[in-house]
Amino acid sequence: MKKIHQSIYYCLTVLTLFSSCNKFNDAINTDPNNPTKASGTQLIANSEQFLPTLSSSPFGVHYPQYLSNTSFPDNSRYVTTNFNFYGLYQGPLINLQTVITNTTLDASEGPIANQVAVAKILKAYFMWHATDRWGPLPYTEALKGKENFTPKYDSQQSIYNSLFALLDEANASLVNGNLKNDIVYGGDVSKWKRLGNTIHLLMALRLSKVDPTKGGIEFNKALTNGIMTANTDNLAYPHLAVTAQENYWYNSFTVLGRNWFAVSKPVVDFMLPLNDPRLPVFATKNSSGNYVGLDYGLATTVTPGNYSLLGTAIRQQNSPVYLVTYAQALFALAEAAKMGWIGGGDATAKANYDLAIEQSIRQWNNNDISGLTAYMLNTSVIYNPANALEQIGNQRWVHLFMHGYEGWAEWRRTGFPSFLAPPPNNNGKLIPRREGYPTQEQANNTENYKAAIAGFPYLGSDDLNARVWWDKP
Repeated sequence: MKKIHQSIYYCLTVLTLFSSCNKFNDAINTDPNNPTKASGTQLIANSEQFLPTLSSSPFGVHYPQYLSNTSFPDNSRYVTTNFNFYGLYQGPLINLQTVITNTTLDASEGPIANQVAVAKILKAYFMWHATDRWGPLPYTEALKGKENFTPKYDSQQSIYNSLFALLDEANASLVNGNLKNDIVYGGDVSKWKRLGNTIHLLMALRLSKVDPTKGGIEFNKALTNGIMTANTDNLAYPHLAVTAQENYWYNSFTVLGRNWFAVSKPVVDFMLPLNDPRLPVFATKNSSGNYVGLDYGLATTVTPGNYSLLGTAIRQQNSPVYLVTYAQALFALAEAAKMGWIGGGDATAKANYDLAIEQSIRQWNNNDISGLTAYMLNTSVIYNPANALEQIGNQRWVHLFMHGYEGWAEWRRTGFPSFLAPPPNNNGKLIPRREGYPTQEQANNTENYKAAIAGFPYLGSDDLNARVWWDKP
């Protein structure tokens, strides 16, 4: 009997060992760094982490004169001519292209159609930002990896047309079902749909001078497909109160102790007489308890305490960065109505203009509109059909505070605010109209770089004074 028990024990032990070994072999033969299905949502999330860089920039905030330098004024005096776009291609754009072209996405992270559509929306947004800064850029031959290290440059017009088509594809392909790992919208594809169409709408408005017929068609297409309807739809990057995810301006002011950025005199001088309720959010009071803007583009260092620095609410560790917003879309609708792109004329323009200001104040003031009624009674704020486009442009400029590259693009397109002026005593340098290509391109992609400069008449030269395609005098 003892031998029988020993035999049974031996068999059970062997079976257990074999069973354990089989499980162990399954684990050891699976490479965690080479999954059988790609994580599209993690690539999207990684790309989303680049979003704040489109706004939080010590260069972008100076072109539309939101901030002035208390120290080291080179940025506001346009010393740097060439800027590097490689980070956009090597980071978010290649990640998103991988999602778009990959055939092994993991459906457990959300419908594959939605992963691809969201990647297309983000790709369009990053590329729109880039082409509006530099003009012609590599597009159709870009993002090919080792297959093509020297892509040709596409015209900005063709890039715009491609991005319109990309956003059309995204809008048409979205289905029910949310996504995992989404940093900005928590996977809500209905918000992604409205974002994509709002980007489409804002892009269409850029064509107001260069091709208003095409612009109107694309604008109305986006409007029909459904744009943002509330501030809860805003594309805002949610920084966290941790070092790895903290706000750029928190790092600059609080971590590094650099009080280098004061709110500019044009901003304060425009907002203060109107008792704008957004000013206490945008700016601090100086050491004397007053709002005082710093003259833009001074060549000398000043005492920071004499001026209003960037508002503390905007530079907390977890302060969000606003990128595409409902109020921005409303200003676009107001302008479109005034131009006749949509119906309703001045009545529709006024309704959207008034609502845009309200939603802007709600966005910046944590939904507090206690100062709204008094603000809207200012003579220069009350909608006036005779100078409505200027009013819309000026109010849009205020609303886009700190989203420097977007505020700059709208100033280039519309000319508003008209009171922005180049820095004094700066060898005649004008406010930039674009940014120069990376100097590395002259060596890395020589022939295509030269072709871009020579081949697009609206560009003409690789400097800060050349105008991009849609930037018409």
